[in-house]
Amino acid sequence: MPHRLPQADLLATLDTEAARLALEADRVLPSDPVPTCPGWTVRDLVTHIGGVHRWAAAIVTQRRTAPTDDVDEFFEAPDDDDGLLPWFVDGSSTLIRTLRAAPDDLSAFVFLKNAPPAKTFWTRRQAHETTIHRVDAQSTRLGRMPTTAEAGIPTPLAVDGLDELLTGFVPRRSSRLRTDEPFRTVVAATDAPAAWTVSVSADPPVVVEGEDPAAHSRLTGTAAALYLGLWNRGDDVAEFGTVDLLGHWREQVRVTWA
Repeated sequence: MPHRLPQADLLATLDTEAARLALEADRVLPSDPVPTCPGWTVRDLVTHIGGVHRWAAAIVTQRRTAPTDDVDEFFEAPDDDDGLLPWFVDGSSTLIRTLRAAPDDLSAFVFLKNAPPAKTFWTRRQAHETTIHRVDAQSTRLGRMPTTAEAGIPTPLAVDGLDELLTGFVPRRSSRLRTDEPFRTVVAATDAPAAWTVSVSADPPVVVEGEDPAAHSRLTGTAAALYLGLWNRGDDVAEFGTVDLLGHWREQVRVTWA
């Protein structure tokens, strides 16, 4: 698929972003608020991502073929502040080792539309989960949402993340992106040959690769700006046309991790 990074690149991203997240979290206090996640402290953020890493590692290791509601054990971070980051690093390291050792033909639960094979799916999902939450940790240090330049998202990673978000998350039946008056919007990167057309109606959204010249509006920006903007972590995007997709998105889209 032209917009998808190879497994090795996704695994390298996960490794790099986990280290960056730990570094950002180490530069602030666990009790500090996270500007991009209202109501969360750094402890909440690190506990969340550390638990998600453990949950994903368990699915891959145990080759689970269905989700489970019994996930509390994965989110049991140490109460003492000194133990929080070592606990996070242990979980991310375990996840990386687990994904590296997993067979290419792994059979395991996945939860997105248009999902790649399970090993790539979990590597990809955790690479982006970790990248976005690293940006959240960075926002605590800065005291505000990082700019696109400050976030430092490589263009190929951003394109891959947009593809996952738009073709994987958005078309799910649980998607709240709906409207009584149907419209189509093109989401197009200005620094890469990557575009998608999002059709919104009273039914689950339909997303196809490419640009529909008859679309009602167009959302543009660098791939990194679009990536951050559609994850509700940035405003460096522009929209043209008669329909405000971004407005609908901000009101209706709240991506969850499962």
